[in-house]
Amino acid sequence: MTSPFGPLIIIANPRAGQGKVERHLPEIERTLAGAGLAYRIARTTHPGHATELARQALRRGERYLVAAGGDGTVHEVLNGMLEDSAPVAADAVLGVVAAGSGCDLVRSLGLPGDAVNASQRLAGDTVRQIDVGKVTFTSGSSPVTRYFVNIAEAGLGAAVVASTGKLPGFLGAAKYPCGFWLTLPRFRPAVVHLHADDRELEWRAHNVVVANGQFFGGGMHISPRSEPDDGMLDVLVMVGPKTDSFTMLPKIYKGAHLPHRNIAEVRAQRVRLEADPPVRIEADGEILGTTPATFEVIPKVIRVKV
Repeated sequence: MTSPFGPLIIIANPRAGQGKVERHLPEIERTLAGAGLAYRIARTTHPGHATELARQALRRGERYLVAAGGDGTVHEVLNGMLEDSAPVAADAVLGVVAAGSGCDLVRSLGLPGDAVNASQRLAGDTVRQIDVGKVTFTSGSSPVTRYFVNIAEAGLGAAVVASTGKLPGFLGAAKYPCGFWLTLPRFRPAVVHLHADDRELEWRAHNVVVANGQFFGGGMHISPRSEPDDGMLDVLVMVGPKTDSFTMLPKIYKGAHLPHRNIAEVRAQRVRLEADPPVRIEADGEILGTTPATFEVIPKVIRVKV
C-alpha cells in the first residue's frame, strides 16, 4: 500500500532546529509505516541540497516530495519543483512536515505544527492548489530568480533575518528577537519606489512585505488578508518610524494591526521594487540578494497535501 501519489520521498535537513529534525525522523517513520505508506528518506548535507534532491527525484519519476524541516527546507524543495515559472512535473505533490526551528507556512495552510500529526496528514488524496511567488533580484552583477511559497521582505525584515542567521543556535526561539534588537539601531530607511501592476508609488519606508501567505517570524500574523490561492500578492509598506516595528508587535501577533496609518497596503500580481539606497531581500526566511527586484505571482502552480 502507498499514497495515491506514489511513494514518498522525505527530504530532511537533519541539522535544522539544532538537530530537531533528526530527532523527529524515527517518529515520522513509525507514523508512515503505521499508515502503510511507502517512503524513503533523503538527508541534506549542504545549503541548496534540498533543491537538488527534489529535482533529481522528479526526474526519476517520483512525484510525492515531502519537506521535513522549517520554512527554509520548504523553500529549497519548492525551488526544485519549479523551473521557468512552471512545474517540473505537473502531477507532483508537495507535503510539509513542520519539524525544524520554525515553519510559518503550515499556519497559513492550516496544517499541523508537530511532526507526528503532520506525518499522519500525508495519507489520503486531499490536495490544495496554491500560488507561488517569483522574485527576480540582484546578486552581484547578475539578476537571479527564486520562488517563494510564503512571504518575502525587503528592508529591515531581511536585515533582521541576516543578523539572526549569524546567532548561535542555542538561543532557539529567542534568535529572532535578538536579531531584531541587534539590527534596529543600525538600520536606516530608504526611499522606496513601487511599480505595482499599473500604479507608480513612492514612500520613505523601512520595510516592504510581499505576502502570499499570512504568517512569518515564528507566528506573526503579518498579512491576515492573504490567501495563497487568490492569484494576488499582498504588499505591506511600513512607512512610519522604525519604532513601529516593535510598538505594533502585540497586534501583529494577533493579526489586528491593519488598517494602520503607517502601513500602505497594495494588492498586485506584479511588483517592481527599487530602493535608494538598495536594501536586502529575504524570502521564506532565506537571504537572497538586494533590490532592485521584481515580485510576481504564479497562480495555482503547486499542489500541496493538506
